[in-house]
Amino acid sequence: MADITASAGLNSVKSPLFREVRKGEVRKHLLTLTVRNELGVLARIATLIAGKGYNIEGLSVGETHEKGISRMTLEVIGDDVVIDQVVKQLRKLIDSLKVKDLTDTPHVERELALIKVNTVTPRARDEVLRLVEIFRAKIVDVSPETYTVEITGTEDKINAFIDLVRPFGIKEMARTGKVAMKRESVPQEED
Repeated sequence: MADITASAGLNSVKSPLFREVRKGEVRKHLLTLTVRNELGVLARIATLIAGKGYNIEGLSVGETHEKGISRMTLEVIGDDVVIDQVVKQLRKLIDSLKVKDLTDTPHVERELALIKVNTVTPRARDEVLRLVEIFRAKIVDVSPETYTVEITGTEDKINAFIDLVRPFGIKEMARTGKVAMKRESVPQEED
């Protein structure tokens, strides 16, 4: 509660008490959506999330095994309360068929990166080739001065690889957003 006192000798005026609304912890959320593959669906989803004051940190969209149906994976950093509201509103969109927040659910996630690394010296070529083998990546293009590396895996794995090749010089890089699926439950063995 704050006191505001006028310097002209007026009585002190106390501001009204407001209950502080505590929102959840701000963290990265992983949302998956199954949607009809229709014109403007992505724009409506992006507008809804932006309207809540959040940015889409990662996005991956592709067709599913069902004709006319696409699957989206979105990474959004925000608090639990607002993300829960976003999920509820996404479910109300006419083209949304299924919306899940996988953040606290056991799931499998992967990301793809293409990284063009400078390899102008024989030593650089050998070192990058060694790192590619260690990380189980692939060289998908070779030029006299660069290797283009394809790497898939978790965000941590890709970031670790990038940190190790950065000293050689990264000429260009493209990353997909994550794709994710909920893990199926595994029956527990009885003793």
